[in-house]
Amino acid sequence: MRTDQGHVVKLKNYKAPAYRARTVAMDFRLEPEDTIVSTSVVYERARDAAADTALALDGDGLDLVSVSINGKPVDAAHYTATPDRLVLRKLPTARKFTVEIVTRLNPTANSRLMGLYRTGGNYCTQCEAEGFRRITYFQDRPDVMAVYTVRIEAAKGDNPVLLGNGNLVEEGDLDGGRHFAVWHDPHPKPSYLFALVAGDLEAVFDDFTTMSGRRVKLGIYVEKGKGNKAAWAMDSLIRSMQWDERVFGREYDLDVFNIVAVSDFNMGAMENKGLNVFNDKYVLADPDTATDVDYGNIEAIIAHEYFHNWTGNRITCRDWFQLCLKEGLTVFRDQEFSADERSRAVERIGDVRNLRAAQFPEDAGPLAHPVRPEAYREINNFYTATVYEKGAEVVRMIATILGPKAFRKGMDLYFKRHDGEAATIEQFVKCFEEAGKTDLGQFALWYSQAGTPHVPVSASHDKAKRTLTLEIEQTLAPTPGQARKKPMHIPLRIALFNSRGERIEAERVTGADNEGEVFHLRKSSHKIVFHGIGERPVVSVNRGFTAPVVIDFSQSKTDLALLSAHDDDPFNRWQAYQEFAMRQLIAGAKALARGKAPAFDGKLVEAAVAIAGDPSLEPAYRALAIGLPSEGEIAQAIGRNVDPDSIRQARNALGETLGKSLEAVRLAIRGELETPAPYSPNAVDAGKRSLKNTLLAFGVMAGSAQAEADTISQFDNADNMNDRFAALGRIVHLFASRSAASKALDAFEARYGDNPLVMDKWFSVQAMAHGPKPAARMKALMKHPSFSIRNPNRVRSLLGMFATANATGFNAASGEGYELMCTKIAEIDAINPQVAARLMTAFRSWRMLEPGRRKLAQSAMKTLRTGNVLSRDTRDILDRILAES
Repeated sequence: MRTDQGHVVKLKNYKAPAYRARTVAMDFRLEPEDTIVSTSVVYERARDAAADTALALDGDGLDLVSVSINGKPVDAAHYTATPDRLVLRKLPTARKFTVEIVTRLNPTANSRLMGLYRTGGNYCTQCEAEGFRRITYFQDRPDVMAVYTVRIEAAKGDNPVLLGNGNLVEEGDLDGGRHFAVWHDPHPKPSYLFALVAGDLEAVFDDFTTMSGRRVKLGIYVEKGKGNKAAWAMDSLIRSMQWDERVFGREYDLDVFNIVAVSDFNMGAMENKGLNVFNDKYVLADPDTATDVDYGNIEAIIAHEYFHNWTGNRITCRDWFQLCLKEGLTVFRDQEFSADERSRAVERIGDVRNLRAAQFPEDAGPLAHPVRPEAYREINNFYTATVYEKGAEVVRMIATILGPKAFRKGMDLYFKRHDGEAATIEQFVKCFEEAGKTDLGQFALWYSQAGTPHVPVSASHDKAKRTLTLEIEQTLAPTPGQARKKPMHIPLRIALFNSRGERIEAERVTGADNEGEVFHLRKSSHKIVFHGIGERPVVSVNRGFTAPVVIDFSQSKTDLALLSAHDDDPFNRWQAYQEFAMRQLIAGAKALARGKAPAFDGKLVEAAVAIAGDPSLEPAYRALAIGLPSEGEIAQAIGRNVDPDSIRQARNALGETLGKSLEAVRLAIRGELETPAPYSPNAVDAGKRSLKNTLLAFGVMAGSAQAEADTISQFDNADNMNDRFAALGRIVHLFASRSAASKALDAFEARYGDNPLVMDKWFSVQAMAHGPKPAARMKALMKHPSFSIRNPNRVRSLLGMFATANATGFNAASGEGYELMCTKIAEIDAINPQVAARLMTAFRSWRMLEPGRRKLAQSAMKTLRTGNVLSRDTRDILDRILAES
């Protein structure tokens, strides 16, 4: 299963290992530039493996000091060692034997942030997916699960905190100002879940009593002086533990649960057993430095990593092709947690918006791959929206098909049957087949077929026969490596409404299997007939977004307006308004591309005003419902020959049109949207702030002097970061006055210049700003003293936001945005290939652009490929993006 040579790894070639590690004992003598790692592993030969089978161990840039077997040095003739591989031959005839390996590391020089590295003077590890091999030679694959005991030794003055996986079993002082700690994890785990942290950290502690009465000590470790910013993370952790017991019956299984927040981290967080390591942006929060979105992200990601204790740790994936088995399932679980903790309707809309923004473009371009890939060149490049977000939607469809009771029964069976194992998708699906007594064979195609199904729908009403006929098809376009697709099992919720917005129930339905509202599409086309329908109904399809598909349904503006006002499914009510707005925006963008002014339908304005002022709807929902589709979503809907400038102009024009009518609503309800002091991140207050800021943005777009004055006042006087940063965004992005933007940015920097996480916001708000000479502005920002190309958070906040959230800047007609990004990707690739590869994905939709930009983007990427020696991570993405379809 090795990937270190850059060859393609294929699922069909999977083979169980000839040897498996059973116990691992490690000793770390930590030094900044000369750390010694001594590892003793008990290996067991498989019964069907020959006694002369060699033991091949993975490495990555390792410096081997020594290797022994059963306490005796191995003869040089009996092993081959390179920095990336160690092969042992002439092994003992006994099935079990012990291999002792000593390696030397330089944590300070490790800029890749994989394996063992130093950040801010602290030691930290990151081993998923294949980072453990940067620490010692090992079978670095998820189906090798062992029990670990780890001794950590370091200078006590610099590293008073020594943390590892599992439970602390021994600690003490040593001569020379050093000390040690021994951690033991009784639960077998793969090497990617190994973790170690050492340094001078501040801790916040609490306790949790499990449903069986066991007391668990909880700890969150942060940089000195930041402990007061960990309270929300601790609260989120405790609520996550309670929820997992209540909803899934999952109890925590160690005596301690620790979280460590570090500033240099490639990912959002990592679920190492009993010792989660987090990017500090997903732990640290207080009202003056964190927005409502930050608080929500912390809550969700803390939950996600905790839920991995069962869906990922206790049951892991057999191989990396099964990554969605832990990630997609755990995303589903954290989405359900957030829905229960906050607003189910709002969270569902947010989840779908994220899916459409990140995963639908992935499915539609050269990086398309199945939820369970069949092959990969670099596994780090498959931590994608398809694996995570679409993987969660596939689990959600299983829950829809089975219903809540059978789904819970299937989860219970999965936990019981595969606890302590490395499982596969087939084993997971089989548990639900047995629990629900249903055949999910066709449904399993969701795991193996790439692409987003398009579902054309047409409706015809026969008044004389009192029938409504829906003709529904499904198509799945070719994707890389998959030219022909089979029909999928698609569950769709469908409901009918009369002209007054009231539900209509059919006397009977023919033409498709259905259970209540849920219709099961299993063929390429279906003709579904609803009987007993006297008047022409308005149809609501894919209610709750039961399936991750694109519905092609040419409903009239009148029907969309009715659904946006009356649909009793909150998601489809939101969807109706968004579809109405999207059609207006596409028409407007096309008009502008032809040199004509856009014109917008008054019914859309009426719908927006009605939703914004409806007190029966929660404010957070109203804010989402009237919000305009993003420029990226509009581009995806247009699909080809995209002109980003026309899209932006059309969106601004519609925003101005809506804002002129919505300003009166804002002034009428502004008092209702004020939140009490002190600031609280609770869902109700956050929803009020969201609607207030959404309406203010529309007011500024409409040129309202009052909205601009209220924005300046909000920026100057806000008692929380959410409102201050929202006001800054309006000033920078929407105000005509550039001096106002400069003044606000300077004031923001003066206040928060010494806070790295808040300065990330300062960089990001400017990266998203539109205007002339975008590359020059970006280059100037990269010269700022607070910018560091070695810090992943800072790179993502500036370059990442520019490439993904500034369509007219990145896609500047001059091509300067493409040239800038490719130049910087090459520079970052030499430091941190994972970060560079993720930046490279911003080019995934280049073929959708109009010919001029398309040519410039292709030229910049080809120059990147031919003019640089790139890592496997980045070259893999680049080659796939440029590959001919």
